[in-house]
Amino acid sequence: MGYCGTGDDYCGTGCQEGPCNPPQFGRVGSEEDSKREIAAFFAHVTHETGHFCYIEEINGSSRDYCDETNTQYPCVAGKGYYGRGPIQLSWNYNYGPAGEDIGFDGLNSPETVASDPVVSFKTALWYWVNFVQPVIGQGFGATIRAINGALECDGANQATVNARVEYYTEYCNQLGVTPGDNLTC
Repeated sequence: MGYCGTGDDYCGTGCQEGPCNPPQFGRVGSEEDSKREIAAFFAHVTHETGHFCYIEEINGSSRDYCDETNTQYPCVAGKGYYGRGPIQLSWNYNYGPAGEDIGFDGLNSPETVASDPVVSFKTALWYWVNFVQPVIGQGFGATIRAINGALECDGANQATVNARVEYYTEYCNQLGVTPGDNLTC
C-alpha cells in the first residue's frame, strides 16, 4: 500500500503500512527504558535462537504444542506448532492470532514463521508487544516469566535464567544503560 499519512483522514480502513501503524516496540517510557526494552528483546532472541543460529526449535517437530481444548484456534492435522522464529513462537493459540494480526495463515501454515524472514520477525514483535511489553516495567525477570516462565522460573531452570540475564546485562552495557532491578524470576 505505501505511505498513507498520519492523521485520522489517512489512517482508515485499508491502511496496512507506513506511519499509520507505527511500531510500538522500543517506545516504552524514557529513552533509558526504551533501551532496556531493546536489550531485553535481543537478550531473549539471542537465547531462544542460540545466537541466531536456529530458526526452529531443536527437536520441536517431535513435541506436541497443540492445545486441543482451544476451540478458537483449533489445530490442523499434520501441522506442528513448535517454536519458530526469533522468539520461538509456540502453540496453536499463538500461531492463530499472530497469523490473523500479521496476515498469514498461522494454523494451516505455521512453517511460514521459519521460511519467511519478514513474517518471522513480525511474529516475534507481535508476541513481544502483546505478552512481554506489558510487564517490562516489572524488570527483566518478568519478561522471562512472560516468555518461558513455567519452564524456567521459580527454580525450574536457574542456569537458563542466568544465561538470559547475562545476555541482557551485556546488551544493556552495549546500549549504555543500567539493567535495572528484578533481573530474575
